[in-house]
Parts: sequence; structure tokens; C-alpha cells
Amino acid sequence: MSAVMTGYGNAKLITGNGIPTEVSSPNATVIDFRSDTVTKPNNEMRTAMMNADVGDDVYGEDPTVNELQKLGAQLMGKEAALFVPSGTMSNLIALLTHCKLRGSEAIVGDESHILHYEQTGAAQRINLRSVKTFADGTLDLEEVKKKIRNSKDAHQSHSVLLCVENTHNRCGGRIVPQKWIVKAGQLARENNMKFHLDGARIFNAAVALDVLVSELVEPFDSVSVCLSKGLGAPVGSLLIGTKHFIEEAHRCRKALGGGMRQAGILAAAGILSLAKGPTRLAQDHIFTKQLAVTAQEVGKGVVEVDLDTVETNMVMLKVEPISGATPNSIVKRFAESTEKEVHAIGQDIRLLAYPMTETNIRIVVHCSNTPEDIKLAQDKLGYVFDEIKQSNAV
Repeated sequence: MSAVMTGYGNAKLITGNGIPTEVSSPNATVIDFRSDTVTKPNNEMRTAMMNADVGDDVYGEDPTVNELQKLGAQLMGKEAALFVPSGTMSNLIALLTHCKLRGSEAIVGDESHILHYEQTGAAQRINLRSVKTFADGTLDLEEVKKKIRNSKDAHQSHSVLLCVENTHNRCGGRIVPQKWIVKAGQLARENNMKFHLDGARIFNAAVALDVLVSELVEPFDSVSVCLSKGLGAPVGSLLIGTKHFIEEAHRCRKALGGGMRQAGILAAAGILSLAKGPTRLAQDHIFTKQLAVTAQEVGKGVVEVDLDTVETNMVMLKVEPISGATPNSIVKRFAESTEKEVHAIGQDIRLLAYPMTETNIRIVVHCSNTPEDIKLAQDKLGYVFDEIKQSNAV
């Protein structure tokens, strides 16, 4: 990671692999839209963590972890749950537990988080077979049918698991239609396959649809839920399923080094995130729509925003080739300021965003963002996009 001087005053823009990750300036207001993982526990959550009743969770003796697991299972309408350090580990445990025999395979979307952002950890033991992901986060079920391999032919791997992601990250926080999920689940059962949900942000979907989260996850044999994203906890995920499945998952967690000791300190934050986090998500979705509308209006000629796809807490800015800009160049400019800009806006504003693909910038709103943040971000978007347009007009 290198530090370079850029922009206005004494500001430093810290970059990793050319992507802005931090701005250090006594004069700047930094608004972090890189991900909803950047949230920090508030005072209420810190107090709950400090006062948590703890024990040794590897022995099953941490009362706060046990309470969290019970609460998570109840909310999902399932029998049991397991607290793990991360969503990546939760998905990995699910895949390894469902696909116990060597030669097993899981079918996943070609734009899935499991395939793109988890180092394909499961592939060190099982095969991951990808299928087409459509823009709304659904998979091509005809392709799934063609790729299912459940014969006894010793030359082929055996398809035992189908994985779905909801909401879908690389599709811009899209909510996967429940009718399609039911159909996908039926296909899995018809072929004696298990059905797993990477539900890192499933509460965003439930809040946006105004339905119980248990209704959305009902078709699945297992569900992974992140507590450390929009729900606001600092650490942890829950893996949820039947009692027998969780018993086996517990053994797998141990093998992966995921067994924690006095983890009630973390579980206390998870309990509070489940109790209060979902009620805040609706505000995140409102803020996201406001940013999307602004980006569409002020960014014409630089970025394109499809407002119909802005369903939860993410907005994708598709960079127009004619603008001469790239996702990396725009993200870098968001994180900088100039003296002229500060004078025009009246404040030194730095935005942190994520260049998701070669064409798209992802903005993610979370519980740490305030109405003032959104207003300042709108001002920043307007200034930067106008600057890019003017540079092209010269």
C-alpha cells in the first residue's frame, strides 16, 4: 500500500493497487461508500459487547453465542444456526458440509460471490460448476439442467448442491424474484440436490419487499447471513439449517479454525444487529435511491444509471466510453479535492467508492451514512461529473 499526496491542503490519499482505500486529511469530510462492511459499532453496541455474558463457545458454553444462534434460527424459520467469523467461511462450511464426498460439485452463478470473492476455497476439495447469471441475479435454469451430473459414471463429478445469491452483489443489490427461487428449489429437489442461499444481504431483500425473512429463505436447505454488513455488527455471520446439518457444520468449522472461545463479546453485537439492524435498512434504501437519481441527472454523458435496478442499498454507475473516463479514474477523482472545488462546494468532500468491473462503479449505502452525508455526496457527484464533461468539451 502506498501513500501519495493529492488534491487540496494536507490531504493524503492512501491507495492499494491503485484503488483509494483511505483519505487522511484534517480538513476533509470522508464519506465511505465502498461497502456496507465498513460500518462501525455505535455506543449501544459497544456497551452490549462490553457487558456480554461469555463462556467457551468451542465447548458450547457461551450463553450469548447460544442466544444469537437460537435467535437467528428462529428468524429464518429453521431448526439451528452456527456463528462463524465471516460470510466466506459460512459459505465454505455450507459447501463442504453438503458436498461431503470427493468428486462432488456445486452449481453456482458465474457472477456469484462464491465464485468471484471467496478465493474459490471450496474448489480445493469440490468442483464449482458455473452457469449464466442474468441481470436480475437469477441463473439460467435451462443451463443448470444441462449441467447437472448425477449419473454413476466414474468419469464425472456428482452434482449435489445448487447455490443462489440474494440480494445479488455483482448485479447491483438486485432482489432475486421469489417465484424464480421456488422454481430453482424444485429443480434442485427433482435432481436430489441440496439448495443453499448466500444470503449475505437477505434482510435487505426482506425489508424492500416488506415480507418476513423466513418467507424468503423457506425453500433453502441452508442459509448464510452476514451480520457485519448492513445489519451493522463488526464481525460475524450465521450459517442456518437443520439441526443435523448444523451439527456437521460445527465439525467443519473446527477443521477450518473457525472455533472461537469467549465469542459472546462478538455475539452480543450480532444479537443487537438482528434486533435493530433491519429497521434501519429502509432508510439505507431511500438514501440509495436519492443518490441514484442524482447520478442519473448530473452524470449524463459520463455515467448511466438504470433506476429500475436500484432495489436495495446499492447503485451501479455504468461509465460511458465516450466520457474518456474509467471506473478507476472516476473513483480516484471522487477521493480527491481541489482548491477550486472546495471553494465552489464550500467544503472538502471525499467519496470512497468501488470500481466493481471494467465498466461499473459500485456505491453501497449503510447505517453509518447520515442525511448530511447524502447531501454532500450529491454535491460531490455533481461537481466531479461536470468537471469531466468540461474537460471533454475543451
